[in-house]
Amino acid sequence: QVRLVESGGGLVQPGGSLRLSCTASGTIFSGSLVGWYWYRQAPGNQRDLVALITSAGVTNYADSVKGRFTISRDNAKNTLYLHMNSMKPEDTAMYYCNIQLRGGSYWGQGTQVTVSS
Repeated sequence: QVRLVESGGGLVQPGGSLRLSCTASGTIFSGSLVGWYWYRQAPGNQRDLVALITSAGVTNYADSVKGRFTISRDNAKNTLYLHMNSMKPEDTAMYYCNIQLRGGSYWGQGTQVTVSS
């Protein structure tokens, strides 16, 4: 069983920055990791993929965040990050991290990000 806990959300002005963190606890066997993912969901919308990083370190981003957001990880700390810069009101959403292992997929509880002046 793996538990994910996100942190770092909050209120930020347009053009500002935030860093989200997601720490995994529990047993993650070496070689079982497929990838880490950040999703977001605004009220009334579906949950959309924002960014991913594979076990090999390959990253990919939604077009709406390319050039502004950066996904990274610290394997020693079992922690995933999302660095968000040049933020826009349309980035406002609940952000969720997800880890996919060969034995299952796990979600965090989410952290709210609000971009507003």
